[in-house]
Amino acid sequence: SIAGPKILEHLVDTVLYFEGERFHSFRILRVVKNRFGAISEIGVFEMSDRGLSEIKNPSEVFISKNNTEPGQAICVTIEGTRPLLAEAQTLITKTAFGYPKRTASGYDLNRLNILIAVMTRALHLPLSTLDVYSSIAGGLKIKEPACDLAICVSIMSSYLKKRVHPKIALFGEVSLLGEVRPVSKAKDRIHEAEKLGFDHVIVPKGTGLKSSKLQIIEVSDIKEAVKKAIEA
Repeated sequence: SIAGPKILEHLVDTVLYFEGERFHSFRILRVVKNRFGAISEIGVFEMSDRGLSEIKNPSEVFISKNNTEPGQAICVTIEGTRPLLAEAQTLITKTAFGYPKRTASGYDLNRLNILIAVMTRALHLPLSTLDVYSSIAGGLKIKEPACDLAICVSIMSSYLKKRVHPKIALFGEVSLLGEVRPVSKAKDRIHEAEKLGFDHVIVPKGTGLKSSKLQIIEVSDIKEAVKKAIEA
């Protein structure tokens, strides 16, 4: 059959994936096929002793209430059509081996390696002698490049041992030259940051949006973003 191992998916109208880490209470119901509506939509639920209960505002459960430690940065991502706030965490330590270790949880490891190379070149960081451990908190898995900027800022924050301003959210794709490039649905991302009470959002230059509830800071490269995001 030309359908191969996915013959069952071709027969039905809707396919849903039920995802979740074994040691996290949160579960994500993801639509991967829908003949009658949009795909990549998600629902977020919490598993408790009484069964599954809906999380009406997922952004609140995926970010820390006390964003006070170095190495934390809040990114605004899109899952399907839903904007979500997620917390990027990075820990940097001196390597004990000849080859530095890189680990990513909830984020593509190859993408992390690219960002490390970009930061080594653009910001002159000696990351070739340091281990880098990066994670998206809460068991969330992010595939889009819009969280590149938050990952870079969390790396720099951990390296400098200085925290990111607690009421700043970020989004933007980072190019190989260290530029911060625009991403889709910027207006929806900014609105989500507004709802969660953030004071500032760092976005790619040229976004051209305004808000009465928070300050929108446009940046052209990661060097500029780091200066704006990390406390002196």
